Amino acid sequence: MPENTTNTNDGQEPGETLLAVYGTLKRGFSNHHVMGGARYLGLDRLVQILLYDLGPFPGALLAPSEGIEVEVFRVNASQLARVDDLEEYCAEDPGTGLYTRVQLPTRYGPAWVYLYQGALTSAVCQTAGAWQETEPVENGGGI
Repeated sequence: MPENTTNTNDGQEPGETLLAVYGTLKRGFSNHHVMGGARYLGLDRLVQILLYDLGPFPGALLAPSEGIEVEVFRVNASQLARVDDLEEYCAEDPGTGLYTRVQLPTRYGPAWVYLYQGALTSAVCQTAGAWQETEPVENGGGI
């Protein structure tokens, strides 16, 4: 399991930030195109989140886990704004969207992670590993 140590963000341009994704935004998954050419840095495991399988997409909650696999990307402001739109994140009132986002430590430095704010009725909890896409996503829920 990779360590969650912080490295310097060498090569990061002004206005860029890191984004860690665990669902349909991962490489090869249905919403990866929304990332618009974001630079892939690598894999990590976050022990600060639990995943819930919501069918066509997962949702994460801030809670201890055995390590959820994420892909970490370097994104610019416009790439992050596209992901915000997909995730129904409202910067003006973060508590009102389907997802909110927080920065968590990764081996590449602090990265934004989207946390689910919807209902979890009958959702299956995943405490470790990587989420696997089984159905294509049509609207929302891309992380």
